[in-house]
Amino acid sequence: MRAEIIEKLRRVVGKDAVVADETELLVYECDALAIFKHKPDAVVFPQTAEQVSGIVKIACEYGLPFLPRGAGTGLSGGAMAAEGGIIIEMQKMNRILSIDTENRIAVVQPGVVNLNITQTTAPLGLYYAPDPSSQQACTIGGNVAENAGGPHCLKYGMTTNHILAIEVVLANGEIVRLGNPAGEAIGMDLVGTIVGSEGTFVIVTEITIRLLPKPQAVKTLLAAYHSVEACSQTVSDIIGAGIVPAALEFVDDKTIHAVEASVFKAGYSLDARAALLIELDGFQDGIEEMSAAISEICRKNQAYEVRVAKKRPGAGAAVARSEGSVRSHGPRESGHDRDGRRHSPHAPARCAARSRPAI
Repeated sequence: MRAEIIEKLRRVVGKDAVVADETELLVYECDALAIFKHKPDAVVFPQTAEQVSGIVKIACEYGLPFLPRGAGTGLSGGAMAAEGGIIIEMQKMNRILSIDTENRIAVVQPGVVNLNITQTTAPLGLYYAPDPSSQQACTIGGNVAENAGGPHCLKYGMTTNHILAIEVVLANGEIVRLGNPAGEAIGMDLVGTIVGSEGTFVIVTEITIRLLPKPQAVKTLLAAYHSVEACSQTVSDIIGAGIVPAALEFVDDKTIHAVEASVFKAGYSLDARAALLIELDGFQDGIEEMSAAISEICRKNQAYEVRVAKKRPGAGAAVARSEGSVRSHGPRESGHDRDGRRHSPHAPARCAARSRPAI
């Protein structure tokens, strides 16, 4: 990249916030999808929306492709600079700006790690529901870009269901705010359009998220089956009975053997053709009845074993939820791609003159 462009970028973000060394750039040639690689021409580390805007304007001035990047945990290649250009690395924009306990909302920057939100709000009796399996490392900006889910999306929905408003930088460098922190926005749902767009429209620089109260009780069941069909039918029967578990994960026999042979051994029955991992949450009153109803449905569908997880002494529902989410390397990762591992921060964008139309 030309020296004059590097110098202009340094004027915007500071000398130490621009990486242009060929060796250092190798770190940013791919995300977690390492089979596809392409090195960027420069990586820039902004700390404010105004700095992001300045970077985008420089990219437009010189006709350079640019794309934002978060933690690089995505598996879709969206954080790869396929055509070179500038990577806008968002990890320094990592502050939780405010928490409103009365209205159960928080304002965060895109570089905040997903799990840190729940850890910060837990003492206030709140948590952030979307919990992709990489939540210990993935950033909220990447979750927004990929509309990440997690094992609890069955009951609580995907990222899009928990984003109230966003601040964004458009492809021409303009900074705008979209959505309504108070609830449903009036007019077109532009926030819903941007969440899951993989960075093709805007760069998100601030996010207002919905927080939920921690459930009073959490109970986890494991049902083992000799038949894949019977296990699958149980899922339909649970939903058909009007019960919506917090999580409902199907595990086949190959996954069971892989888990049990690993350091994440979870105690699955090795003679099972399939297993169903069921998590319930809600009020203390009624959780036992719900557990009993689901156990009965499992047995009616020929589950030969139904186990209830033991709660660690002194551990409340909040501990069970947070630890369960972190332990997603085992059963919880086995079911579906909906666990959010695809949430690469953003796909490439270009200045307005050279890109697809921005909204």
